[in-house]
Amino acid sequence: MKHASIIIRAIWDEDAEVWVAASGDIDGLAVEAETLEKLEKKVIAAVGDLLETNG
Repeated sequence: MKHASIIIRAIWDEDAEVWVAASGDIDGLAVEAETLEKLEKKVIAAVGDLLETNG
């Protein structure tokens, strides 16, 4: 099985008052949530979906 590293950056958006995650390694990844814990769950789900979709 091939393994790869993916960098995902999370930043706090003061205006929207949410955490935002994005990655240059996964096309289409843009997720936001009120807490880091919620963001992590959303990112994991989105990454799985996007990797399947993007091949």
